[in-house]
Amino acid sequence: MTILFIIIIILLVAADQATKLVMLSWLKPQGTVELVPGFIRFRFVENEGAAFSMLKNARWFFIIVTAVCVVLCMVALFSKKAKFKYPSFNSPFLKAAIILICSGGIGNMIDRLFRGKVIDFIEPTFVNFAVFNFADILVTCGAAMIIIYLIADIAFDFGKKRREIREYNKRQ
Repeated sequence: MTILFIIIIILLVAADQATKLVMLSWLKPQGTVELVPGFIRFRFVENEGAAFSMLKNARWFFIIVTAVCVVLCMVALFSKKAKFKYPSFNSPFLKAAIILICSGGIGNMIDRLFRGKVIDFIEPTFVNFAVFNFADILVTCGAAMIIIYLIADIAFDFGKKRREIREYNKRQ
């Protein structure tokens, strides 16, 4: 599985970097291209911060935080010695979420390290929202998957406790 995880991460990072290279050469000279008018467009943005350009000029802060997160993701995915609270940590769903977050983090970290800023290009126009990129989609989907996983885990634990209480009450 370790090799498969590495291959998936490499492919996702490569896809992210490829989209950014295409946008750098094709979209940067044009600036903006409407995809679906009133819904979504490509707009070239070099972002020095986070979403909505928050914490502009905090490049090294983001590099350090991302590097720590990537290392933690790698430990979670590849360490045989790591002990986790829940045995369900080995869930393929959770591992997929971690792979997405790790891949997106690496993609944006590459931009910050080698370009000094992140290339963003996807802009929803039906709502006031940040311009983002493929790596951002990976991180967001991975985070959403972890939230879903945690909610399901809490619901499962709650259901288990209720069954235990019912069983206990039946014995009384």
